[in-house]
Amino acid sequence: MRYPWARVIGTRRRRSYQAIDILKALNIRCMMLTGDNKATDKWASDQVGLDEYFAEVLPQDKAAKVKEVQSRSVLVAMTGDGVNDAPVLAQADLGIAIGAGSDVAVETADVILVQSNPLDVVAILKLSRTTYLKMIQNLFWATGHNAVAIPLAAGALHALGVLLTPALGAVLMLASTVIVAINTRLLRLKK
Repeated sequence: MRYPWARVIGTRRRRSYQAIDILKALNIRCMMLTGDNKATDKWASDQVGLDEYFAEVLPQDKAAKVKEVQSRSVLVAMTGDGVNDAPVLAQADLGIAIGAGSDVAVETADVILVQSNPLDVVAILKLSRTTYLKMIQNLFWATGHNAVAIPLAAGALHALGVLLTPALGAVLMLASTVIVAINTRLLRLKK
């Protein structure tokens, strides 16, 4: 191939389109915050299909722009790699740094991507949603189990002749722990 970089740019662009499409399918608004030219950013925004873009924003004004978006009751995940992105990554609800970026951005971010692949952002968000749902499931299971088992162990049904022995109580508690652990392990099966 005469221009080997052309394949890389084409791959990145395809991944960007895919990432935006998937994020929109997840009901996530996609925005761009940059200091670049307004006309160029409008074209790029239209090409990729962004919901909104902020162009010609000076580095010192980027954190304020994120605050403005947050004031609309929107959770903000920001991806960046430069020294100028560090304050914005700190201001965002979720800061995502590119691993090859500046040390300041990497230190400030909540998540660090090893590669510069937009689909990794999708993977992070899907994993976090799935993990949160598992946490809620486990919380409901443990709460429901304890709401039944603790009164039984305390003798709530003793008048009816139902008495939970300490050994049976221990087995029920162990069963609850095992069920929660197995449910959590099911995260590995989710792709």
